[in-house]
Amino acid sequence: MYKENQLYVAHSAQGAIHIIGKMANRHGLIAGATGTGKTVTLQVLAETFSQAGVPCFMADMKGDLSGISQVGKLSGFIEKRCAEFGIDPQELKFEGCPVRFFDVYGKQGHPMRTTIKNMGSMLLSRLLDLNDTQSGVLSLTFRIAEDEGLPLIDMKDLRLMLDYVAKGADRYSTTYGNISAASIGAIQRSLLTLAEQGGDKFFGEPAFDIFDLLQTEGGRGVMNILAADELMLQPKLYSTFLMWLLTEIYDKMPEIGDMELPKLVFFFDEAHMLFKDTSKALIDKIEQIVRLIRSKGIGVYFISQSPSDLPEAILGQCGNRVQHALRAFTPKDQAAVKAAAQTFRPNPAFSTEREILELGTGEALVSFLDEKGAPSMVERAKILFPLSQIGAISEEQRAAVNNSSRIAGKYDTAVDRESAFEKILKQREQAEKEAAEAKAEEEERKEQERREKEEEKARKSYAGSFKKSLIGSMLGTAVTYFAKTVAQQMAKKLTGSTRTTTTRKRKTTTKKKR
Repeated sequence: MYKENQLYVAHSAQGAIHIIGKMANRHGLIAGATGTGKTVTLQVLAETFSQAGVPCFMADMKGDLSGISQVGKLSGFIEKRCAEFGIDPQELKFEGCPVRFFDVYGKQGHPMRTTIKNMGSMLLSRLLDLNDTQSGVLSLTFRIAEDEGLPLIDMKDLRLMLDYVAKGADRYSTTYGNISAASIGAIQRSLLTLAEQGGDKFFGEPAFDIFDLLQTEGGRGVMNILAADELMLQPKLYSTFLMWLLTEIYDKMPEIGDMELPKLVFFFDEAHMLFKDTSKALIDKIEQIVRLIRSKGIGVYFISQSPSDLPEAILGQCGNRVQHALRAFTPKDQAAVKAAAQTFRPNPAFSTEREILELGTGEALVSFLDEKGAPSMVERAKILFPLSQIGAISEEQRAAVNNSSRIAGKYDTAVDRESAFEKILKQREQAEKEAAEAKAEEEERKEQERREKEEEKARKSYAGSFKKSLIGSMLGTAVTYFAKTVAQQMAKKLTGSTRTTTTRKRKTTTKKKR
């Protein structure tokens, strides 16, 4: 319940316990063993923030948080709590909160997508479980894509970009450094594994606009609930997605300093997944974001079984704490209980360590920041009941909420615009076309040379034949002429000789007659 910039969330023997509005962005922790009431505590905090006009983001692991969208009702349990807290049940106003459901897979709510580029090489390396060498190659691939104007939107872009870089490794090595074919292959295999897990649905457009999380309806903060029952089966994808979202919020939100109330509260359930198998560099980055994001009006509340699930540097920034019961069956469990007790400001009235072991369901040790920002003395308290429905809603109710959402249709249909995949294919098609044209030109040039050689050969052959023919003809004519002339001359001589003989004979005959 919200009143006068205070969020009433628990009640102790001494009275109501509040989170001061202007201290709500100093982050918080909800811890406790399974079945001790963490989910209901989260629901109470979230709906109280909603009443104050503060939107929230939370992951719903089992579907139970979906009930926050529906009106609650008076029950025997609530009547008992009202009597313990001094609340008149008739004054209670049961109501649901304005809710938007999201789902990375697009099944139970609006899809939430981002681009490969926006995810960045560091988070993507974590998601793909790459080693340092492979991470370096992935980083180089991002750099080359940026330098060459090849947008990395979805996984097909990255897969083809890796192939593009591998084929141009010799060309890129002098500028960007060594590019190992083995590393490229390992990244490609990791991408295939991620796609088989459904991770490819997370990358694409339209990319999610984080300002859609900062909405109010009717003066109440909108509860943005991520359906995570399927997503959490892939712990790396779940934690990396939330890490990306938190980073995106940090990068895009302006500095506003301390306010009377946060601009947004981010609940990070199963927080241990965030830090498991995470590099020191990435943990340092998370620690920096958590430390600085509060100046942007963002409160981050981690939910996990034990405070020891969080790195000490991050745990130290969680000023508002709710500790439900822990179990101590082993020496390790006992050490965790002792460590959890030591994170509170001691209360001389009881042993914090012993109380943690004795808390019942719905009970917790709480310590919130006071007006000066100092931790208050730890108190044993009972968590307030929610005014919305406790438990999951039906598929029909969920569909009704989705259909009435102000962002219905905005993200539902994926868009595949021109990006690295299409541009690289165009480059290759153009290169193949140019190569084919060059080959055709070369073949045409060779064919032209062949034709010219044949024509030259034919010309020379014709010229030689013509010359021979001409000479032969001339020689033949000359011979013929010569032969004819000789024949004529011989004929003349023969004729002349005959005539002379005849004449002589005639003359002789004449003389005889005489």
